[in-house]
Amino acid sequence: MTPLKRWAAAAALLMAAALVQADTFVFTAIPDEDESRLQQRFGKVADYLSAQLGVEVKYIPVKSYAAAITAFRNNQVQLAWFGGLSGVQARRLVPDSEALAQGYEDQFFKTYLIAHQSAGIDASDSLTDALKGKTFTFGSKGSTSGRLMPEFYLREHFQAAPETIFSRVGFSGDHSRTIAQVQSGAYQIGAVNYSVWDAELAAGKIDTSKVKVIWTTPTYPDYQWTIRGDVDSRFGNGFKDKVKHVLLEMSSPDLLASFPRQKFVPANNSDYAPIEATAKAIGLLD
Repeated sequence: MTPLKRWAAAAALLMAAALVQADTFVFTAIPDEDESRLQQRFGKVADYLSAQLGVEVKYIPVKSYAAAITAFRNNQVQLAWFGGLSGVQARRLVPDSEALAQGYEDQFFKTYLIAHQSAGIDASDSLTDALKGKTFTFGSKGSTSGRLMPEFYLREHFQAAPETIFSRVGFSGDHSRTIAQVQSGAYQIGAVNYSVWDAELAAGKIDTSKVKVIWTTPTYPDYQWTIRGDVDSRFGNGFKDKVKHVLLEMSSPDLLASFPRQKFVPANNSDYAPIEATAKAIGLLD
């Protein structure tokens, strides 16, 4: 190779390295709560990831669970904070994508059924016929805790679809709206992520004279960080493992409290096999 060609090759490598360094690592999250709260939480996460990974990191909000999955499939984002079902759906669309980390609590997640006081339903350890004929709202159609798992247990107990059990069935869109709609009496019963309920209760946003928890599901695996399988080719060898390490090492009390999670622990795709099986059982997945 002539000196000129060697110089050109070296220059090309330097330019390629510069492009890799300049590339932005983008992530999103399912919109399961109020948008301003999500912006506050994940803006801080973006700053943390950028500092730890040594690349520019950007959080982009989405309007729906389906939009989060589409952004992941189309490589508009390389990392996402998914729920159990949305993570399964996304990984089925993107070969070699992986669940990297989950909150400690996400190994034992649960859903609350909540009821307006006008429904006259007492709290119980089991589902009862008192639910029949009431109005009911899920959260998002793609939510694990706000739709998939509560629908599974309702079908299992009553041997009927929600539309048969209840007089009217709706979808609020997210957990915060489910709480608001049941508290206002717009719906008599709703299914809500327990951690959102607990956080809003602690923040004084729930009037327990109007709405209360009446039933809790068995536990199941839920939220997780999922990454595309091709990130190493874009950001350099070992990048995926570095992202996993950085997520597992997140220790800021402020950051963790914003989820809220006590810490993050390793996750893998097989952890969510029960979610996939449940989604298939009730017809949400082929």
